[in-house]
Amino acid sequence: MADSKRPAPSSALHAYVLAHNPSPDAVQRELVARTRAALPDHAGMQIAQEQGALLAFLVRLIGARHVVEIGTFTGLSTLCMARALPPEGKLVACDVSAEWAAYGRAAWQRADVADRVDLRIAPALQTLRAMPPEPHVDLAFIDADKQGYLAYWEELVPRMRPGGLIAADNVCYGGEVADLPSASPNGAAIHAFNEYVLADSRVDSVMLEVADGLTLARRR
Repeated sequence: MADSKRPAPSSALHAYVLAHNPSPDAVQRELVARTRAALPDHAGMQIAQEQGALLAFLVRLIGARHVVEIGTFTGLSTLCMARALPPEGKLVACDVSAEWAAYGRAAWQRADVADRVDLRIAPALQTLRAMPPEPHVDLAFIDADKQGYLAYWEELVPRMRPGGLIAADNVCYGGEVADLPSASPNGAAIHAFNEYVLADSRVDSVMLEVADGLTLARRR
């Protein structure tokens, strides 16, 4: 099918798109700035601005009450989703770095959503496997070590309620997934993950060119 409706990417178009999405609030902007200042070599791990708006929208769209996040970093995605949760909602945030997550803790407190976030500093597989095995998760966001995506997927899918959503970030991995012979180990792992998700009969999925690629999968 001809791709006649996809405009050529440009910084002006990206700015236009951002201007027509919800703007980050003061706490979000401060967290982005603090992360860039304190962790300049890792700041690229933060989600893109449009992803934050989309994650918050999805939380509200499906009426999520129970969210699981694999890979918290400094807590921007956590903040966006926690803000969208109802007061009784809960977000289990999984990461292995207490140092990085401390930036998030401070932001969640300033945003008055700290009581909605259950931060687990431990390997994510350990946290997932300790959760009840029955379907109970409304939305899950995977944005962690790329070679762990398949293992996280296998723990999450059985725990997703029917109609629940899994969002997986970086599924384009800088274009490496389309050039497998030249792909890094991470790129090859994401390629394998993408093929697995596409063939998984337990979900309906769609891959979007949002930031570095975002797959949304709905539990059947």
